[in-house]
Amino acid sequence: MVLLVVLGSLLQMLFLRSCVGQFPRPCANTEALRTKQCCPVWEGDGSACGATSGRGFCQDVTVSEEPHGPQYPHTGIDDRERWPLAFYNRTCQCASNYGGFDCGECRFGYFGPGCAEQRESVRRNFLSLSVAEQQRFISYLNLAKNTVTADYVIVTGTRAEMGTNGENPMFSDVSVYDLFVWMHYYVSRDTLLGGPGNVWPDIDFAHESAAFLPWHRVYLLHWEHEIRKMTGDFNFTIPYWDWRDATDCTVCTDNLMGGRSLLNHNLISPGSVFSSWKVICTQPEEYNSKAALCPGTGEGPLLRNPGNHDPNRVRRLPTSADVEFVVGIETYETGAMDRQANMSFRNSLEGFASPETGMAITGQSTMHNALHVFMNGTMSSVQGSANDPIFLLHHTFIDSIYEQWLRRHTPPRSRYPTSNAPIGHNDGYYMVPFLPLYRNGDYFLGNKVLGYEYSYLLDPGTRFVQEFLTPYMQEAQLIWQWLLGAGLIGAILAGIVMTTGALFVRRRSQNRKMKSTSSFGERQPLLHSSSEEGSGTSYQTTL
Repeated sequence: MVLLVVLGSLLQMLFLRSCVGQFPRPCANTEALRTKQCCPVWEGDGSACGATSGRGFCQDVTVSEEPHGPQYPHTGIDDRERWPLAFYNRTCQCASNYGGFDCGECRFGYFGPGCAEQRESVRRNFLSLSVAEQQRFISYLNLAKNTVTADYVIVTGTRAEMGTNGENPMFSDVSVYDLFVWMHYYVSRDTLLGGPGNVWPDIDFAHESAAFLPWHRVYLLHWEHEIRKMTGDFNFTIPYWDWRDATDCTVCTDNLMGGRSLLNHNLISPGSVFSSWKVICTQPEEYNSKAALCPGTGEGPLLRNPGNHDPNRVRRLPTSADVEFVVGIETYETGAMDRQANMSFRNSLEGFASPETGMAITGQSTMHNALHVFMNGTMSSVQGSANDPIFLLHHTFIDSIYEQWLRRHTPPRSRYPTSNAPIGHNDGYYMVPFLPLYRNGDYFLGNKVLGYEYSYLLDPGTRFVQEFLTPYMQEAQLIWQWLLGAGLIGAILAGIVMTTGALFVRRRSQNRKMKSTSSFGERQPLLHSSSEEGSGTSYQTTL
């Protein structure tokens, strides 16, 4: 079944139209840049944002005017400031449960043509999946790496480089997988101040402050959504790697996420599909020296050498006790709300504070950061870390710890900072570089509202159903057409056999009557009758 899904998706890829980010393809052109409007027509009714059907409307973008912290002293320099106004000031605002850049899709957690069906998907432990499920996940990753995204393109230049009226649009096609690699690069890249090597490095719209957890939550949801669209498998969820108390990379084997090459320990084993992957956006120093953005082209193989890192930087991988202590920290953000924050749940989970005291530390990486450093390769650099597929397993588990904290402390939205956090991290700031738009504070809430759950957070009874019964039910859904077809064929065959038997009995009866009334010379032609012979062949052919 996995092979059928993959082949089907590969065939779909052949028909994707090419184009000149996460920038919607219909908005990556001179006209959209000139008018600063990104309100694509929904094909369902031919109107912008599906307005005729009441799905959404093209409206002005209103950004938060609350002040940010002192970490970034510039104004009007970076395209990500006051996102997305450097590119668009009018976008689709979707109504009800509708979503997507043209309101042609559903909000997270909703399904169906009217987006009225609410469904809860379960993210499960990668190591607890069946071999078939693990291989399906890996095949989806590889398919995403080799499939050009139909809906989005990436930006390869600054807005200023594109001209006042957008006469020089700088966008490029990208694969589904690399779209998300690029997003992680773009949100964390340095600010280009003008001229080679002139950058401001102390800026990151998704790390080192309050938006770290909400941003990655939306990132994973969007990634999940794109894989579902690409494969047609709407039961798909990203699994997690529970690395608590691990002493090595338990997912780093050839049949899982790729083992270590025996010839070069920094490379993935040739026995893994990931050994042939080419990474993108891993050379920030080179981009900065050219005052340019990542071009989105291949730059070399995926690197990983787990455990051969600087032991002074990461002394051990996180333990169950570390996780429990961090989840017990009541306050989400403190102080300057950056990597110097003490007794901050976010800063402790991100890995800039001790998981034993909650106090900020320098020169060491803990919790989330520890896993990145431990991998000792592509995943160890922030801007290019999403190239490594282990990034997904790792961040899904980080999101589950965030969920534990939300359930234990049930914080009101007012606990999320509304002002003075580093740029991009206030409650009302739109997440860079998402289109459609998502506010940070809107995702300071539990995952059940967003339509998913974690298997290890379920009660035992429900967990049993999800871990052991649901996968088989999903497999049955995938093959029900085959089962139905087999049943129909069986019924047809049974009908043929019964009909053949009835005709045989009837013929025998007729022959017996003929024997009693006809001579021997009349019997032989009837046994070789062309009409009877044809009838017999017909049934045999049908059978």
